[in-house]
Amino acid sequence: MLHNFKAVTLSYKKAPLDIRELIALDEPSCKQFLGTLKDFIQAGDILVLSTCNRTEVYYTADVDYSQEIIKLLGIQKGIAQITKYLDYFTIINTHQDAVQHLFDVSMGLDAQVVGDIQISNQVKQAYQWAADNETAGPFLHRLLHTIFFTNKRVVQETSFRDGAASTSYATVELVEELTNDIDNPRILVVGIGEIGADVCRNLKDSSVLNNVVITNRTTSKAQLLADECGFEVLPFENLVQGLKEADVVISSISRDTPFFTTEMVKRLEVLSYKFFIDLSVPRSIEAEVENIPGVLVYNIDTIQNKASAALEQRLASVPKVKQIISESIEQFQDWTKEMVVSPTIHKLKNALENIRQEELARHLKKLTPAETKLIDDVTRNIMQKIIKLPVLQLKAACKRGEAETLIDVLNDLFNLENQPEPTQK
Repeated sequence: MLHNFKAVTLSYKKAPLDIRELIALDEPSCKQFLGTLKDFIQAGDILVLSTCNRTEVYYTADVDYSQEIIKLLGIQKGIAQITKYLDYFTIINTHQDAVQHLFDVSMGLDAQVVGDIQISNQVKQAYQWAADNETAGPFLHRLLHTIFFTNKRVVQETSFRDGAASTSYATVELVEELTNDIDNPRILVVGIGEIGADVCRNLKDSSVLNNVVITNRTTSKAQLLADECGFEVLPFENLVQGLKEADVVISSISRDTPFFTTEMVKRLEVLSYKFFIDLSVPRSIEAEVENIPGVLVYNIDTIQNKASAALEQRLASVPKVKQIISESIEQFQDWTKEMVVSPTIHKLKNALENIRQEELARHLKKLTPAETKLIDDVTRNIMQKIIKLPVLQLKAACKRGEAETLIDVLNDLFNLENQPEPTQK
């Protein structure tokens, strides 16, 4: 099963957010699903990856298990009629295409935000779950470690991961820059529509922005997001007090006229600097607010220009990233081809070792311990030199796609068919 890597994927490319939310698996569910797949499909490798933008299963098998995987996913999620969502899934049954897809996903080429830095960590986490559940065989171990090495090259050799290439990422990056000289800055997020919620989830991943408070007209909605991110909730009726305490106010309130007026902000009596970031369209912060001493206002255009510049830089790096991936896949293919002849090499070594041991056994009784050690070392060295050329020839034949003829010759010469199969470690 060395050339039977496959994938079942549902992602933002074909599935809207409500469908992705319906299918998505959290950490306990991913681990449970791995166990279910291990029990119900005959696969040598199984990897389950689930993020806000995709839910994917990778596996190695001689047959197409995609329908079974989707049905088991439906059972896992309690979706009785999951077949009605089949059109949202993509089935990848070609080995090379599945390998290429996992590389593209892991590097962030296939991400909704090109170069998304989170995806590489999510793939590492998925791999750890597979290793813990013993669903990762030699093929998947080698593939994932090749991917991790490739990711390191991408970070070191390109600008593909530089800058924040989405509005929510760029917002968090701007806040980090603005509060660089403030000890434990207090962030207040007002309004948690789609973009406000995205900003909160990215704030959760920030290493320096930990003091975050959420407020929303609907407190229950704010509480759900706060529980998810580990933030505090400020009752909306206490907004003014929250504004006075905040160093940064991020507003994503949806309304036709500005919510934050000049008069409102003046009454805050800003003594030092206070930063307002307006993510709303139409704007939720009155333009004249920026004329108040100590108040600095950044609007959506500032954020999107920052994101666009980063995105352009990332897109310019894509050809180099693809070249690095191509080099890694070529090296991985060489290893995969060599795996085809690995059993033959092991059998050949075993055959020669058996011959050596039989001959040694005939003469050991006549030898002193020193002579025994000398002869053992000499015969072992001879055997290694004898086997070196056939091994090199086999590996070279693999790269040319001509290994089968040599394998047949060696099988006939040394009766390798009667040698035991090497055990997988």
